[in-house]
Amino acid sequence: MPEQTDKSLPPFKVMDCTLITRMGGVDNAMNLRELRERVATCPVDCIFHHFYETLIRPSFDDPEFRNDFAVWASRELRDRVLAERLGVLNPYEFENMEQLRAAILELLDERLAELPNIPWAPKGHEFYFMRAVTVIFPTGIEIHTLEELARRLPRLSHGSLYYHVIEAHRRPPLRRDDFTAWMLQLPEPPHELIRDLERIDFYFLTLAELRESLISTVQRHLFGEEAHA
Repeated sequence: MPEQTDKSLPPFKVMDCTLITRMGGVDNAMNLRELRERVATCPVDCIFHHFYETLIRPSFDDPEFRNDFAVWASRELRDRVLAERLGVLNPYEFENMEQLRAAILELLDERLAELPNIPWAPKGHEFYFMRAVTVIFPTGIEIHTLEELARRLPRLSHGSLYYHVIEAHRRPPLRRDDFTAWMLQLPEPPHELIRDLERIDFYFLTLAELRESLISTVQRHLFGEEAHA
């Protein structure tokens, strides 16, 4: 694929971001019933944080689940069934936070009806409802060509990956990752590359896994299969 060198196009400006977290203004949950009650009334910012912002949080290290409710159900309530049900919820399949809240409540109600006893978390391991503000800042890095993108991807921070892929899918009006949005502005958009990048199931990947998927996909299209061996 020839290198795109039209400098009249806006460059891809690499951004970075970090989270400033704070308490959600909701009582902690000690057991499954309390979790259900808090989820029903907590601010939508809390649901957003516990589903969308986990990957960028340095303390989040669960290798299996991508939302805090599933992690807590697994680790503290020792309820593997509930954890797996919560874990398959993809927030990007819902139009808004209230729809996601309703889906969570449905799963919690279903599990409460199934269990003879309400599971409790150990003392000191309550569920803490949090919310966060995303602080976005420029890195000063600009990318003009697909080849530059391929060279930069291995060195982009997790904050940059989160902002340009995860957060971008929530950003109107495009609701797509920033990389493919930029590629569509090139003189000859690489439609096959764009298609394959759009197929990456980004929500269920760690940021490290997401980086590898982006790198392998871009390099495969630019340089051939053997380039990323």
